[in-house]
Order: sequence, then C-alpha cells, then structure tokens
Amino acid sequence: MVSSGAMDREAMDSHVTGYAEILRSACATGRRLTRAELESRRAQGERAAEAGLAWRALIRDHLAAARDLPPHLASGSTEHLLAAVEQAVDAFAEGYERAQHHAIRQEEAARREFIDDLLHGRSDLGRLAERAERFGLRLAQAYAVAVATGPEPYGDGDRVARRIEDSLLARFGNRRILLATKDGRLICVAPGDEPEVLTHFAKQAYAATDGGRVGIGRSHQGAGGVVRSYEEARNALDLAERMGLDGPVLRAADLLVYPVLTRDRQAMADLVESVLGPLAEARGGARPLIDTLMAYFDSGCVATEAARRLSLSVRALTYRLERIHSLTGADPADPLHRYTLQTAVIGARLLGWPANES
Repeated sequence: MVSSGAMDREAMDSHVTGYAEILRSACATGRRLTRAELESRRAQGERAAEAGLAWRALIRDHLAAARDLPPHLASGSTEHLLAAVEQAVDAFAEGYERAQHHAIRQEEAARREFIDDLLHGRSDLGRLAERAERFGLRLAQAYAVAVATGPEPYGDGDRVARRIEDSLLARFGNRRILLATKDGRLICVAPGDEPEVLTHFAKQAYAATDGGRVGIGRSHQGAGGVVRSYEEARNALDLAERMGLDGPVLRAADLLVYPVLTRDRQAMADLVESVLGPLAEARGGARPLIDTLMAYFDSGCVATEAARRLSLSVRALTYRLERIHSLTGADPADPLHRYTLQTAVIGARLLGWPANES
C-alpha cells in the first residue's frame, strides 16, 4: 500500500518533470527558453495549483532540481543557468497564479449565487442545505444576519470587506460564519447563539468605513429564518434612515415597536392627519413644529436639551410648544396628550409626512 506521504511526493515530483531537461538545453547554448518551453511550465504551474500543492515546497523543488544538474553544465555559465531558472520559475508562477485567480473567481461566483438563493428563499431547500455545507452553514440551526452599509458600495473582493473578514477569522476562526456582498452592502450570516460575532462584525464595519451603519436581524431557525433575519436587518437600516435614528448599530429587536405602529398604515395616517394636521396652519407650515416635537420627545421632554438641539433659546422653544397646544388642543406637557402626540410624530416620520414640505 502506498502511503499518503509517498503520493504527495510523487505529485510534487510530477510538477518538475521536464524542468531539468529545459535547463540543460538552455545552458548548453545560453539561449532563452522557447515559447513552447515556457507554456509547458505555465501548464505545470496550473496543475500544481489545482492539485493544492504548497507554493513554498514547489519553489524548493525547482531550486533543488537546478542544483542537481551535472557539474559541467552548472559550472559552464552560472549566468546562463540563473537566467534559465528565472524564466522557467516565472512561467511556472504565472500558471500557478492564473489557476488560483480562476479558482477564486469561481468561488466568488458560487458564493454570490448561493447568497442570492439563500436570502431570497429560492432553490429547493434540500439542495440549498447541501450547498450551505460547502460554505460552513448548517441550515437546520438558528442564524442571524447583519447588513452593513458604507459611504461607498461594497463589491466582490473589496479591500474593506477583506479586512473585516480577516478580523472575524482571526477572532473567531471558522465558526460557521459567511460573509458576502449583495447590492452594494456587506452581509454577515452567523450562528444565532453567538451574538458576539455580529457585534464584532458591526464594530469592524463601522471602524473600517469611518461611519458606516449596520442593521442586525434577530435569530431565526432554518433557511427561512435566514431570509427573515436578513429582511429585519435591512428594514432596521431603512427605518433608521426614515426616522433619523442615531447610532451606528441598529438591532431589529430594539425597533419592534415601529412595525407594530405601521401595521395598519391607514389608521396611522388618520392619526397623523387628525392630530398634527392643524399644524399646517402655522406660519412656516407644520415642519418646524414637528421638528420641535421630535427634539422635545427625543430629549426626554427636557426643554433645555431640546432647545440646544434646535439651536433655540428656551423661551423660543416654550413658545413653539404653546403654539402646538393652541393649534392641536394637545398639551405636550400633559402625559396623556404627550403619548398621543409622540405616537403621531413617530407616524409622521415613518410616513414621511408632510411630504409637500422641505
């Protein structure tokens, strides 16, 4: 029985086959390698890469083969020998790199196709689960998804994306984590019982893009759960944009009240129009007064803090609050009225009301 070590050695040796003969011929006349000889070395390099042979060992074998040339050839012209070795190894490296780049492009294409199918719930679940194993995922388990956006769209092979992936691998190793780009965003799929993975991903994405944002969905079971978590992460980012929410990391679990409020959009629209509609009668329109209510509620109903956020005096802020009370009949300082007003303001943010004002 042939040992695995012997088989590896045989594979290594096969990729220097013909190399010594090329060196002998080139050294004998001092000529450069022919096109056919260079192409044979490129082909050997491609086969070596496809066989998964280590680059360092391959170079060592090439140098050893040159050293083992008959003394009279090697000593005839060191310059000719070194030139031939340089050409041969360079061609071999070109083939090796070409095969690696091709493999990387194939892997990226397969990952992109898998991510598309996974996040949109396409493909047969059984087939999807088989493909998931290739990328380290076990779809019978629970997963959570994070979606990162940056000042510039993420692309395949993106330098920032590679840096984030390297950081995750260095910190967590191969823990069934999948990173990919989609629609200019960076996607991270991680086990649902390891929330620290997505937390680290969010920190790295924010730091790497100098101000990017990350939405994190909740953990859900199975392939359908990945789709659901992905949608939650995307919705968190969209919601933050519409609501003007602060913070680089937005967790769907912390924003559940907003989907509840907008589940009946018509009822919310009626509430906004009924409660805030009278503000349109104010000089300058409803927008300045709605901004005042937003700042007032966001600051915990502390007038001095709200005034600071709006770059107003406390007196000017108080006047605006009184004007709101006068127009709507609802007093922001009254707990019951405050709840109605705040709900209506949230609805106005979600619905983009009033749409006709800048």
